[in-house]
Amino acid sequence: MPELPEVETLRRALQSRLHGHRIVKVDLHRRDIVRGPATRSALLKGRRIDGFVRHGKQLAMLAAGGPPSCVCFHLGMSGTMILHLPSTAGTPPLPHTHAIWYLDDERAVHFRDPRRFGGIWTFPDIQDLQRSRWDALGPDALAINSATLHGRLRKTKRALKSALLDQQCIAGLGNIYIDELLFRCRLHPLIPAENLQRQHCTEMVHTMRKLLRSAVRAGGSTLRDHRDVSGRKGQFQEGHLVYGRAGEDCAACGLALRTIQVAARTTVFCNRCQSLRRGTRALAGHRWMLPTY
Repeated sequence: MPELPEVETLRRALQSRLHGHRIVKVDLHRRDIVRGPATRSALLKGRRIDGFVRHGKQLAMLAAGGPPSCVCFHLGMSGTMILHLPSTAGTPPLPHTHAIWYLDDERAVHFRDPRRFGGIWTFPDIQDLQRSRWDALGPDALAINSATLHGRLRKTKRALKSALLDQQCIAGLGNIYIDELLFRCRLHPLIPAENLQRQHCTEMVHTMRKLLRSAVRAGGSTLRDHRDVSGRKGQFQEGHLVYGRAGEDCAACGLALRTIQVAARTTVFCNRCQSLRRGTRALAGHRWMLPTY
């Protein structure tokens, strides 16, 4: 956390509110949060914001003109970016605010990361960011197609959930949305990834896009730290069917939801709807049925 929907929520809000504005000042409170040059110019002081782009769970702020022109944010487990209005200009920053960008209209963007699993990277341009960081990631979960997903999953013998957690396989998914995705696809998290056939990946991609887009529209899931740029909580956690619901009744069949550990992550699933035995037979050539709710 945050995962793709939470980061995309931030990207859209920052894009609509900050595009075209000039950064007049940058305060860096922790030098060790920055990888790469940590000068004010590298952090885009004096530059106009040209936009925000995202790949997986990572977000980049771009500046118009020549280098340096790119700052990449990884929010890690607890990172967020809050837009402060002029009326709060004199308010002391919250604890764990590591950097602040002041804009030409007296607003300010605060980057917070209490647990410091995230960070900031500075690059001369978006191409260098792509080569240095994003080329090592898999395709974005909202952009991947079924052929690419099938080709990547068939190369690994790992459990399906473990493979989907790997950002080099597919970028953007984490514990929350993988549990939700596998439940909606009636897939046990321990099914070997290499066993999925092309038709199964087609249905998974369709379900994944629908799930992630719904989560973005709801502002993402707020379990602890996630907030949008205005400080509001997301609402998609109200629609979780399995994540965080261990021991509760399955929304489809009524059986109590179970937990197991997969890749050191607590995994919630329904042992009836996502039966490992039934799922393995389905992957042998029978089409599974997507849930209708």
